[in-house]
Amino acid sequence: MPRRRDGGGVPDYGRFCPVALGSEVFADRWTPLILRELILGNTRFNDIARGLPGISRSLLVQRLRHLERTGVVELWPSPTGRGHEYHLTAAGKDLEPVVAALGRWAVEWLYEELRPHEVDPITLTWWMHRRIDESSLPPQRVVAQFDHTAPKRQSLWIVFDRGEASVCVQHPGFDTDVLVTATTSALAEVFQGLVSWARAVEAGAIRVDGPPVLARSLPRWFLGSPFAEATRSRAARAEAVPLSTAGWSVAPAS
Repeated sequence: MPRRRDGGGVPDYGRFCPVALGSEVFADRWTPLILRELILGNTRFNDIARGLPGISRSLLVQRLRHLERTGVVELWPSPTGRGHEYHLTAAGKDLEPVVAALGRWAVEWLYEELRPHEVDPITLTWWMHRRIDESSLPPQRVVAQFDHTAPKRQSLWIVFDRGEASVCVQHPGFDTDVLVTATTSALAEVFQGLVSWARAVEAGAIRVDGPPVLARSLPRWFLGSPFAEATRSRAARAEAVPLSTAGWSVAPAS
């Protein structure tokens, strides 16, 4: 059972109102984002931190302890025998649709404020490698090199091996099997669902070099943003604004 945190941060009516009570656990700047990382499968402290650029390690420790005290997160011994991992309890897993609904709500009602291009190459690559379709990966090890050309020139690698993907910010020591060249913005638009991989390649925004079988299958390895479908739908509606809303009227055809 989830446990309420100690302390009296919420007025007395908070014990009466379920929303006020739940906000003690969920409603601060970083907690929904930490839950997002745990839902996506990050269980180690450093992996959670990599997905949250801007949070200090001390604040992350504080928030994770808060989630542990409230019964949302529990500690498991690490399989390596060193340290521990963070896992969602049943109460924590029950927050997954809440986090998903928050993201979909933001796409729907804050669409004009979304900035899909405001992401750095490392953060974007980290996101991409977490959203992998393991069933589509080739059986052999494949090294995909991503050459970001703008706004910052940087090369990064994702190594696919035995159904898993890992990000390397330095050369992994294996030959590159497939090379992707693009701006960070172009890759971000594909990840967010604003543009399909095929259209980006056709337009020259993304270039893929390597064996044809890998070049063709590579886009199927990535699932994209959890909110890609909602973003595509919202973008289509934003582009389909009737002329009459802009002060124009269209006369019916005679």
